[in-house]
Amino acid sequence: MGKPTATREILVLYYSHHGSVRELAHHIARGIEQTPGIAARLRTVPRISAVCEATESSIPDAGAPYVEAGDLEECIGLALGSPTRFGNMAAPLKYFLDSTSGLWLKGALAGKAAAVFTSTTTMHGGQESTLLSMMLPLLHHGMVILGIPYSEETLSKTRDGGTPYGASHVSGMNGEIASTEHEKLLAVALGRRLAETAAKLAQ
Repeated sequence: MGKPTATREILVLYYSHHGSVRELAHHIARGIEQTPGIAARLRTVPRISAVCEATESSIPDAGAPYVEAGDLEECIGLALGSPTRFGNMAAPLKYFLDSTSGLWLKGALAGKAAAVFTSTTTMHGGQESTLLSMMLPLLHHGMVILGIPYSEETLSKTRDGGTPYGASHVSGMNGEIASTEHEKLLAVALGRRLAETAAKLAQ
């Protein structure tokens, strides 16, 4: 008998202000872990402040640990999530991505699978532009970007979140709107597709 295959991981990296993106991250993680031998590694980023003296604790009060560059290197794929800020990703996530030039110089992420997800206050709050903007640094890193294909029947049925560019959720002003069944199904489907593809690319 050979040795059992070690579990490989997909990094689910997100920033969440009211909890909606965090919830999507957990649905994506469920989809990832439907693939045998693949586990989700949940990580977040600290808030940033324009006040120079303001600092965040090195360990979050609750939820996922803060991400480190090693998480990106060690995992075979990446799901990247952010709330929408004027049609773009939130500053804390962008701030972290701007610090990954060392990984870019080494080509550490080249050829790995990646997907993106977001949450907006309203239906037309910039979901698709945010998802597309989040892809740009991943393309610079040489990652293989995955979306949600229309072979997922729920994508044609949803009247809430969910796009071919990635999973999404319409949250309301303070995150008070729970994820719909369609939004959950599409997030799980994206996680599963990401894990299946990442496993093939990592062979």
